Parts: sequence; C-alpha cells; structure tokens
Amino acid sequence: MRNLSRRQKENRAKTQNLVFSNLQEAVNILKQTATAKFIESVEFHANLNIDPKYSDQQLRTTVTLPHGIGKSVKIAVLTNPDKINEAQKGGADIVGSEDLIEQISQGRLDFDLLIATPDMMPKLAKLGRVLGPKGLMPSPKSGTVTTSLLSTLSDFKKGKFEYKADKTGIVHVSFGKSSFSDIQLIENLKALHQSIEQNRPSGVKGKYFKSAFICTTMGPSIKVDLTAFA
Repeated sequence: MRNLSRRQKENRAKTQNLVFSNLQEAVNILKQTATAKFIESVEFHANLNIDPKYSDQQLRTTVTLPHGIGKSVKIAVLTNPDKINEAQKGGADIVGSEDLIEQISQGRLDFDLLIATPDMMPKLAKLGRVLGPKGLMPSPKSGTVTTSLLSTLSDFKKGKFEYKADKTGIVHVSFGKSSFSDIQLIENLKALHQSIEQNRPSGVKGKYFKSAFICTTMGPSIKVDLTAFA
C-alpha cells in the first residue's frame, strides 16, 4: 500500500466518515480539498438502483447546467453536402460528409462530440466499433441525431452534454470547476440531480438513488445525504 502525501492525509481528515446533509457545507469542503496545482474539475457520482443490462433500466440523456462545466467542446457535424453551410454557420468546428466518414474510419477522432443528420446514420453503422467505445456514436436519445442543426449546435455550444449510467448503474458526471463560486456549483449540482431524477428509467422498482458523492479531480469522495437535494 502506497504512502499518502501530506495533502492527501489532510484532505481525508476533512471528509472521512462524514455525511453532509447540507449542500453548502458539502461544497465548502469540496473546495477546501481542491489543493492540486491546477484548477480541478468537480464531479458527481450517483449510485442508482438500476441494472442497465435491461432496456427499461438504462439511463442515457442530456442536460444543460445553469453555469456550464467550464469546458469548451469541439463539435463535428456529419451531414449531406446540402447542409454543410448550415452547420458551418451554426459554429461546428468540423463539418463533412463522405470525407468525414473516411477520416473517422482511419481513426481520426479529433473532436469531443459528433452530431449527424438522420440521412447519414446508415453510413455510420459500419463505424460503430470506432465510435462506440469512445462514446461518440450519435443517438436520437442524446439529441445528437437531428434535422435542426442550428438549434442543436447552439444548445451544445451553450454547454449541453450527454451523460449515462455505466454498466454497474453508477453515473459519473462533471458539474463544473473548483474555481466556480459556491452558488454556481450548488445550482449546477441541483440541476444535475434533478435531471437524473426526471429521467428515472421506467423499470426502476422502489428507491432510485442508493448514494451520492462529490469530489474534485484529485480529492477524496465527499458523501452527500440524499435529503440535501430535497
């Protein structure tokens, strides 16, 4: 077992065996544990009472947090030649048709998000093995398959992003940066919790949330009592 640094020991002492029933107190401790030499991301980890191997217990959706997450997103758009100008006007960073498909097939994935028009989806099917593992395959559920390129691009440029539960039923989502104000982090955290609640899968039986934690990139987990979101 590796030895903990003084910073890690101090941070653990602030959080170990504690459960916070007040979001303000939890966020205060969160910011106190952001002691790395860079601006850390802050994350929400929710353990849900779901088994994603069943289709009615899967969680995959999008959310736009009130204050964004402090990250710019490089967006690629795959569309037919007639809509390339529209995508460029909407602020897409990369736009293409058959040429973009060829680039992707060669493993050139220099973008964070891929938006596609419905007519291009059949051509993307063969690239599932390339895009799937990276979480880049467009999907109607995530809003990345669309006929309204301008409005879709506007939403994602404003900070809309997709999240989903992993195969164990846990959601891992960034909700900002340690440099955000307390109120920004609290409002983002509440909006994220509300989004997960509102998209409760139909197959969930009984209690939905098992537990919830927040943390910084390099900091310890901070357990938040679920009543804090009431």
